[in-house]
Amino acid sequence: MKKDLKELETKIREALEEKEIIVDSVTYLKNSGNYNVLSVVLDKVGGIDLDTIVDATNIINPIVDDYDFTDEAYILDVTSKERGGDNE
Repeated sequence: MKKDLKELETKIREALEEKEIIVDSVTYLKNSGNYNVLSVVLDKVGGIDLDTIVDATNIINPIVDDYDFTDEAYILDVTSKERGGDNE
């Protein structure tokens, strides 16, 4: 990788702070198949809905493009933190 993934995670966290969106994790998985995946898992107090994920993706995408952390092709996957249990 050209740049550090932790530094990219910090940039994403800072950008989403204003919207009170929590970055749970940022990972880069190299697959032996056709694609690699940059995964950003998000959360928010009270839960996170699809519209918030879309808004966050629109914020994250240009950050990732500008940061230029790898020369490899990859898919950006922005998802919500999975919540379990009957009361959630």
